[in-house]
Amino acid sequence: MKTEEIKELFSKFESIVCDYNGVECWSARELYKLLGYTQWRNFLPAVEKAKEACKGAGENITYHFADVRKMVDLGSGSQRPIDNILLTRYACYLVAQNGDSRKPEIAFAQNYFAVQTRRAELIEKRLLDHERVKARAKLAETEKILSGVLYERGIDSKGFAIIRSKGDKALFRIDTKLLKRKWGAPDSRPLADFLPTISIKAKDLAAEMTSVNVQQKDLYGLSPIEQEHIENNTAVRDMLIGRGIYPEQLPPAEDVRKVERRLAKEDKKSLGDNKKTQK
Repeated sequence: MKTEEIKELFSKFESIVCDYNGVECWSARELYKLLGYTQWRNFLPAVEKAKEACKGAGENITYHFADVRKMVDLGSGSQRPIDNILLTRYACYLVAQNGDSRKPEIAFAQNYFAVQTRRAELIEKRLLDHERVKARAKLAETEKILSGVLYERGIDSKGFAIIRSKGDKALFRIDTKLLKRKWGAPDSRPLADFLPTISIKAKDLAAEMTSVNVQQKDLYGLSPIEQEHIENNTAVRDMLIGRGIYPEQLPPAEDVRKVERRLAKEDKKSLGDNKKTQK
């Protein structure tokens, strides 16, 4: 396709975007013509295939394909309602994927919606990465506070390491070293750097519970504090299992340090791009 044709199609696709209950949508009655279909009935099979693909992906069909009515003008000057479908960006992507790619309009739409859908996926992944990094930082702060509380009660750094290890075993039902070996994590690195977000938060909750209870129960010495931490991690584990989540069965996550570096690099690049745009 020529540059002029691409620009024209891009403009047309952007011009028919509408807002439906706060969601960006395209009217199927307007979209089918842009996709090169001359008859509504010929367009509907592509929509049905797209719905099946949506269902197969585990998505909510009624959310992405909203059945509505559209008023059309008649020759007499009156109006009558006709069936219409409001399609989310993802639904448009699926419709384009199930259209005739030999049509230049379909080929354009496949790429247009693929890029936009991919952009949304990247944003979602970045948000999840950011949440994990924040959770890891929160755990580090909680453990720092807990270490201070325990130090005042006769527990040195070696004792704190033992207590934390016993807590991990209670939470994961497996020794920390064995779990690291299972995941291929370096012995020199904290287990939490390779945990998924929910497991990091589970450790954080158990550590906070220990910090509070050690002070409220006025515990001193390795044995009673160790038992308290084991019981708190066991309680958190029981809560997770009650919701069908077994911490030791979750897959390991990417090294959180790599995630931090990637986010920082993306932030730096984004900042540079914005500066260039402003010049």
